[in-house]
Amino acid sequence: MERQLPEAPWKRQVTAVIILLLLWEAGGATVNYSVLEERESGSFVANLAEDLGLGLGELAARGARILSKGNRQHLQLQQKSGYLLLKEKLDREEVCGDTDPCILHFQVLLKNPLQFIQGELQLRDVNDHAPEFLEQEILLKIPESSHPGTVITLKTAQDLDVGSNAVQNYTISTDPHFHLVTRSHGDGRKYPELVLDKALDREEQAELRLTLTALDGGSPPRTGTSQVVIAVLDINDNAPEFAQLSYEVQVSENSPVGSVVVTVSARDLDAGTHGELSYSFFQASSQAVQVFEINAVTGELRLKRRLDFEEIQSYRMEIEASDGGGLSGKCTVAIEVTDVNDNAPELTMSLLLNDIPENTPDTVVAVFGISDPDSGDNGKMTCFIQDHLPFLLKFTVENFYTLVTEGPLDRESQAEYNITITVTDMGTPRLKTQHNITLLVSDVNDNAPAFTQSSYSLSLRENNSPALHFGSVSATDRDAGANAQLTYSLLPPRDPRLPLASLVAINADTGQLFALRALDFEALRAFEFGVGATDRGAPALSSQALVRVQVLDANDNAPSVLYPPHNGSAPCTELVPRAAEPGYLVSKVVAVDADSGQNAWLSFQLLRATEPGLFGVWAHNGEVRTARPLGERDAARHRLVVLVRDHGEPALSASVTLHVLLVDGFSQPYLPLPEAAAEQARADPLTVYLVVALAAVSSLFLFSVLALVAVRLCRRSRAAWAGGCSVPEGHLPGHLVDVSGIGTLSQSYQYEVCLSGGSGSNEFKFLKPIIPNLLPQGTNEEIEANVTFQNNFGFN
Repeated sequence: MERQLPEAPWKRQVTAVIILLLLWEAGGATVNYSVLEERESGSFVANLAEDLGLGLGELAARGARILSKGNRQHLQLQQKSGYLLLKEKLDREEVCGDTDPCILHFQVLLKNPLQFIQGELQLRDVNDHAPEFLEQEILLKIPESSHPGTVITLKTAQDLDVGSNAVQNYTISTDPHFHLVTRSHGDGRKYPELVLDKALDREEQAELRLTLTALDGGSPPRTGTSQVVIAVLDINDNAPEFAQLSYEVQVSENSPVGSVVVTVSARDLDAGTHGELSYSFFQASSQAVQVFEINAVTGELRLKRRLDFEEIQSYRMEIEASDGGGLSGKCTVAIEVTDVNDNAPELTMSLLLNDIPENTPDTVVAVFGISDPDSGDNGKMTCFIQDHLPFLLKFTVENFYTLVTEGPLDRESQAEYNITITVTDMGTPRLKTQHNITLLVSDVNDNAPAFTQSSYSLSLRENNSPALHFGSVSATDRDAGANAQLTYSLLPPRDPRLPLASLVAINADTGQLFALRALDFEALRAFEFGVGATDRGAPALSSQALVRVQVLDANDNAPSVLYPPHNGSAPCTELVPRAAEPGYLVSKVVAVDADSGQNAWLSFQLLRATEPGLFGVWAHNGEVRTARPLGERDAARHRLVVLVRDHGEPALSASVTLHVLLVDGFSQPYLPLPEAAAEQARADPLTVYLVVALAAVSSLFLFSVLALVAVRLCRRSRAAWAGGCSVPEGHLPGHLVDVSGIGTLSQSYQYEVCLSGGSGSNEFKFLKPIIPNLLPQGTNEEIEANVTFQNNFGFN
């Protein structure tokens, strides 16, 4: 085995002219094998793995393949065992004709790493063909005047076998007049010569019949026979003679049928019929007889059908000129067929990948061979592809090329390439062959998903229904197939106190976000969390985005009234002097709303009143004021229902009841409300009777004591009355409300209200400002009247 390792630089366009200078990176090792023809398909040829020095299974690991010229494959490789086998039964005569030796060239392709190994398979001949004469009867005309020792050349037999299996000897049946001699041409072919041993006598025997036998060199030899008929002629003094013993001509393969190739000419000195000549083929192959014909009279050799240089490049034949007396002369015609550029180059694809992964440098896309059966410049070829493609053509060995990537491919930039391989010969006119390859770039997971936004701002109104879809996130992946299929997920929250798993869920396929339960704006106004998008490639790539969720307030909280209290205890009564001017502040309703925004904007409205038009409520701050001057005819007790409404959608409201008592300037410590008295009377009549009886007994006792202590009681009455419900000025007891701002009591209107819950009676004090120097506006007379009125009721 001979190993050569030539290397050479690559180019985009390479030519077969500089074959030995452009061998690329692949070993040029050569292996030689021989096998007999006609062996069955699958017959063992050689242990290729052992001959290449490769271990068992290494051929399979390196993707070994057998490549042959053309589309016909004669050999097959058993990768597991490393055996080289025949793929079909081979007939040497069919494959190589009369060419000897018969060599079949092949290449061993190792793909990883790339290596080419040259191989030759010699197809040895077996003796499977017998010699065969083209004519079953050979006619010889020999004058009776021929002298002993005259040599007559006989026609040869054809044998398709070669070498020792071809014709090796000739014999002829025994006759006293002749014996046979076997001679050799310069090329080794055998031919028979008949030698005259004894003069012929036409009168004694006019015709002789002999059997000519051809024997090949096989074991045992095969034979072929032909009958030789010898006609003895009268005396003919002169034999025909050709002007040239040898003719050598060239004829173009594209010469038209019927064209004259050569004209042979002979002469005979005899006169009459002995001087009339006739031309014919004496010794010619069956191929020559099929292609050429000779005019028996003129000696013109013409074409019977088209020549094909690629099939047969030359012909050799012997032409005989015979006169009427039986004598003949012979000449040799050698015809060389000249080539014309009538065959376009051929491209045979040995290895082709329809798709290759991206990001892989120096990838072999295709391995192919080119050939042109023409000769000379007509058979020289140039191979190239289009410009501006990321591929290279690299020459390997024996007109084999590889198409490789120039660098890593990016599927996202271009996913498909259409490559045209053009092979052009150097003949005139130039002929070309093109082969188109569509190459797909398969995806590699080299792109991470990308969200359409780095952060998402979403909103969700509180009190939502569970499983409500309130938004979506979306990501894209430039890859394809499974590498672009995304799975969405929720990331652990930054704040571990946030129960994200119970708040939000995400659809893993679509990225839709769902609220798992109803949210409460008052408990959670906003939150944020991360989402991830992961592709299904190997390895998987992912990206993240931030989602901010704003919980929108829903009007789900009705206003709550803080003042006046309405918790089920006996209601407070506001005392208003009848002398109050319009706009007099009676009370102020204080309310709050747990909602936010416009849902918490409150407005106040007088819903019902005992005497409409007497009191009014300011819509924005809830102050209850007199709407007109109070008169003697106005009822003393008034019941006002104030409605507090928010601005939500729908609006929610609450109501509170105010009791107002108009007083004339004297104290009324026990002024039960009609409703309360009636309710108490209905609830317990016996209690009423007991109270009345007790009051009567107490009155008798009181009058008897009053007479004794009247003076003393009068001195202390004022102090006792004043201390019964007094509060230090500027301070509010704990059970009173002290608020400020919109919807609250301002500092200028703070009140002292004493409540005796459940007693059936109420104690009242006039409204008194906390800041004593802020006196109500009015005339001096009005101020003095107010002071007097307060003093009458025990206010300091």
